[in-house]
Amino acid sequence: MISRRNIRVKVMQLLYMMDSAGEQQLFKDPVHELQKQLDKSRELFIFLLTFLTEVARYAETDARKKASKHLPSADDLNVNIKAAGNELLWQIMENESFKKAQETDRPLLNIDKDLVKSVYNELIETEEYKTYINQLGRDKKNEKGLLDFIFNTLMLPNEDVESHIEEHFNNWDDDGEMMQQLVNNFLQKPTQDTKQMITSEKWIFAKSLLTTMMEKKEFTLELIKPKLKNWDADRIAVLDMIIMQMGVCELLYFETIPTKVTINEYIDLAKDYSTPQSGQFVNGILDNLHKELMAEGKIHKVDFKQKR
Repeated sequence: MISRRNIRVKVMQLLYMMDSAGEQQLFKDPVHELQKQLDKSRELFIFLLTFLTEVARYAETDARKKASKHLPSADDLNVNIKAAGNELLWQIMENESFKKAQETDRPLLNIDKDLVKSVYNELIETEEYKTYINQLGRDKKNEKGLLDFIFNTLMLPNEDVESHIEEHFNNWDDDGEMMQQLVNNFLQKPTQDTKQMITSEKWIFAKSLLTTMMEKKEFTLELIKPKLKNWDADRIAVLDMIIMQMGVCELLYFETIPTKVTINEYIDLAKDYSTPQSGQFVNGILDNLHKELMAEGKIHKVDFKQKR
């Protein structure tokens, strides 16, 4: 489920944490720390999916509570529960790996039921919801559309929901963008294994990228320094330097990743995670180094498609 881009971000973040800590004993086993970070991401993913399903299912709770009033009105006795029977919702609920995650992670213990109710109450006042419940039958596109709407329009922009997530997950700031992508991908294919956040192949890539960066840190720095011209290496933003060093490692030591892919990926990371000028800066340095290393015959790539 996690892409190579997601992996690059996680490795970059860990390397930045290690650099900021300044005390290597805090990270005696960086590979283990990377695994812990990925585990936290998986738990956050399950939490978000659970919150989403609880909002959609709340229609049944709402109907039950209103019907149990001492003197229920006609409206109380006719709460529309179509959302609770959403077919995509139940594909998620019946996903075996998701059910097991509910047992092991127990996300429901941390989910604020009043906040779920609040998001549900906001949902039932929207035109999108009213259109959904008034449609006859169940259309696959509309079923997915409702869950998309709850997650992307009602949950994520909600400051109370965000505060609630941050209360339980200190990795939300780092993982928010990735989580939105992963949940949206899961809604496209709800049969995915929620335990398998990262395939064995991508875990090898993650470990290799991290360990190569640590082993080649000084070497990559020496390659980059001459390209900085009037810049003092010590004054370069730490994150920019980490991004450039990761890019150099991929160019030199990851033979199945095309050079163009590597350079574009790290330019995008610089744009998204560093300063406004970082993308252009990283582009210039990596492009310059790429040309030089190619001319010297130091970059060796295999046919990516054949290797895959």
